[in-house]
Amino acid sequence: MAYARACSVALVGVEGVVVEVQADLEPGVAAFTLVGLPDKSLVESRDRVRAAVVNSGAEWPQKKLTVGLSPASVPKGGSGFDLAVACAVLGAAERIDPASIADVVMIGELGLDGRVRPVRGVLPAVLAAAEAGYEHVVVPEQTAGEAALVPGVSVLGVRSLRQLIAVLCDEPVPDEAVADRGRPDAMLAGLMVPGTGLGAGLAPASSRGDGHRPDLADVAGQPRPRKALEVAAAGGHHLLFSGPPGAGKTMLAERLSAVLPPLTRQESLEVTAVHSVAGILPPGEPLVSRAPYCAPHHSATMQSLVGGGNGMPRPGAVSLAHRGVLFLDEAPEFSGKALDALRQPLESGHVVVARAAGVVRLPARFLMVLAANPCPCGRHTLSGAGCECPPSTVRRYQARLSGPLLDRVDLRVEVEPVDRADLLGQGERGESTAVVAGRVREARERAAARLTGTPWTTNSEVPGHELRTRLLAAPGALASAERDLERGILTARGLDRVLRVAWTVADLRGAGRPEAQDVAVALELRTGIQRGAPMGAGAR
Repeated sequence: MAYARACSVALVGVEGVVVEVQADLEPGVAAFTLVGLPDKSLVESRDRVRAAVVNSGAEWPQKKLTVGLSPASVPKGGSGFDLAVACAVLGAAERIDPASIADVVMIGELGLDGRVRPVRGVLPAVLAAAEAGYEHVVVPEQTAGEAALVPGVSVLGVRSLRQLIAVLCDEPVPDEAVADRGRPDAMLAGLMVPGTGLGAGLAPASSRGDGHRPDLADVAGQPRPRKALEVAAAGGHHLLFSGPPGAGKTMLAERLSAVLPPLTRQESLEVTAVHSVAGILPPGEPLVSRAPYCAPHHSATMQSLVGGGNGMPRPGAVSLAHRGVLFLDEAPEFSGKALDALRQPLESGHVVVARAAGVVRLPARFLMVLAANPCPCGRHTLSGAGCECPPSTVRRYQARLSGPLLDRVDLRVEVEPVDRADLLGQGERGESTAVVAGRVREARERAAARLTGTPWTTNSEVPGHELRTRLLAAPGALASAERDLERGILTARGLDRVLRVAWTVADLRGAGRPEAQDVAVALELRTGIQRGAPMGAGAR
């Protein structure tokens, strides 16, 4: 029987579905039919595969050829099926042994000359193959390091279809020319999507190619915002900076990702999978080990923030910032529709995008930082600065950040203008990123030890019911928070978030549980009302 099968993976969001690629040869007029719900780029693989097979020295079968992609009900797209289609056809033509490819997952695009080009989404595809029980994977040579991150899977990186045929047939493996190291490798073009990367706000501005890494010591003054930044990093709490232009809101936000601790192995795999699908994984760096940073422009649409696009939805900014920082500069300038779409991921840690092509669940557990001016001109809170915005304009501008969205923000800090002494270096220099990051790491270790045996690792993830029944504060510590709840200053959700922040402040202080001063610091950071709590209460 002129039949053979191989396997590949179809990506649905950041999750993969193993697809069986079946090839059948029958007597009749030479034709190539591809079935199984392919998209336009996959339909075009017929011509790519035919040219690649012929230019690799193999004979193309002159019979009626039918290639089926099963399960047929799952939408399939992209050029990553080329390698599996070519091997299934060659197996049906008995050029290679069909049994040698029956349980092998193959991912890669074929050039017309038979070279195997890398594609996006290799890591989530190999993860899906491993979960389905497959042990052997063939990928392009450039992405072999990314595929090797998955334990328990044997990875073969190939440079051309000729090499793969030789390996499967136990023939001498031919040598392939290596690209000139003096110029960029054109084969890596399939891994990066034009318009993404540094230019899309995926790295702090001060670390984009000039070799300088952002440091908290560069920030002049601002003791209260610096303390809020430390608390946010230690507990994973969302943060709002409000103040006039030039006060340092963006500088502080850009340094937050460096304060966060390195990602764990599981978190690194999650982030790498999202970045691989989105096409922003840097070549030569198969594993993301540091917390990502994403700062979309205020003109970003709702689809670019939460995910979407034509056909099957793709990851948006909230997913690109998974396990990292999402910074929304000039937050009131974002559309209200886009900002309100952030409510679901802020609570659940994931986003569900429904489109005609299907429903996709994307990870989105990020630390959100908002920066806002007090009015359109930014001078409303400055004395003698000459703000000419009418009161109605100021109210309308500030109301663009809706109450339900702000209720999910744990820390709200006013960033005051820097005085002359701090700006000219006459004041005391602030702590460096390394010092603050050390305290943050110790605080997170205390929280993780306390939450051992639970599904949570940081204070911001703990439900309010657990905080009120099992993880109790010191007796009488919540008296001021309860009064604010009765007066309507705090909502029920706001009280839970104050408790979470108080636990983080206590962890930074090295205390066993929150006391009255920790709750006072949490209330002051949330409401902005001065309560006489020293901001140094969070440090040892």
